[in-house]
Amino acid sequence: MFMAVDFIKELNARYELLTKSIEDIEKKSQIFPEGWIITRSRKGRTYYYSAKYKSKEQYLSLEDAALIEQLIQKDYLNKVLKDAKKEQKAISKMLRLYPETVVEDVYDSLPEGRKRYATPINICDDEFAAKWMATPYKKKPFKKDTTEFYTLKHERVRSKSEVIIADRLRAKGIPYRYECPLKVGNKIIHPDFSILRMSDRRVLYHEHCGKMGDPKYVEDMLIRAKDYNNAGIILGDRLFYTFESETTPLDITLLDNIIEQHYR
Repeated sequence: MFMAVDFIKELNARYELLTKSIEDIEKKSQIFPEGWIITRSRKGRTYYYSAKYKSKEQYLSLEDAALIEQLIQKDYLNKVLKDAKKEQKAISKMLRLYPETVVEDVYDSLPEGRKRYATPINICDDEFAAKWMATPYKKKPFKKDTTEFYTLKHERVRSKSEVIIADRLRAKGIPYRYECPLKVGNKIIHPDFSILRMSDRRVLYHEHCGKMGDPKYVEDMLIRAKDYNNAGIILGDRLFYTFESETTPLDITLLDNIIEQHYR
C-alpha cells in the first residue's frame, strides 16, 4: 500500500491546505476597497488607475500608494482564489474516483505461497533497493588470523579504507553489496563493492586498490581490469576505482565526487 497510501495522503493534505487558503482569502476579500486596478505602461513607466462598475477610471498618484497596494493585492488574491477552487474541485473528483486497490497492492495481497514465486511490477525504489541488498550471496572468505575491520553496520571488510568507503556509501544512501561474486568470462571475481545506482537501477562496480606500492598486487589489478573490460564492464561507465599506497592515503574528496557524480 506504500505508493497508494502516500499519494492519497498527499492529496488530502493538499485539499486541506487549499480549503484553508480559500477560507482565508474570502475573509480578507471583505476588507478590501471596492473596484479594481488597471495598469498601463508608457515610455518605461507604469501608471495606475482605479475603476468601479459604471464609473470612470481614476488616476492614482504616488500619494495613493496604499490604495494601489490594496487593489493589486485584491486582484492577486482573486486570481489565487479562482485557481485554488479549480484545483480543489479537481482533487475532490480524483479522490472520489481513485481506486482502493492499485497495481502495487496486488502483489501485497497475494498469499505467501504465491508471492514467493511472483515478481512484482512497478516496485518502488526503497523496496527494490531493500530486496537487492537482502538477496543472499556467498562472500569471499577471510583468511585466518587476518586483521578484522568492521563498518558501522558491523559488516566485516578487509581494510580501514574499505570501512570508510562502506560507511560513506551507507551514509549517503547508496545501496551496495560487499564482495558479491561476479562472473567475468570464465572467472568468478569478487568486486570490492557492487553499487546499485537507483536513478537507472544499473549495477556498478567499485574497486579499491589499496596496495599500489606492491608490484604483484598491481599486476593482479591490471589483469582484473582487463577481465572487466572483456566482460563489457567499462571504466568510467560501470567500473570505478580508488587508490592508495603506503605513502598516499585514500583520497576522500575523490571518493565523494565519484559517489555524487556516478552513484546516484
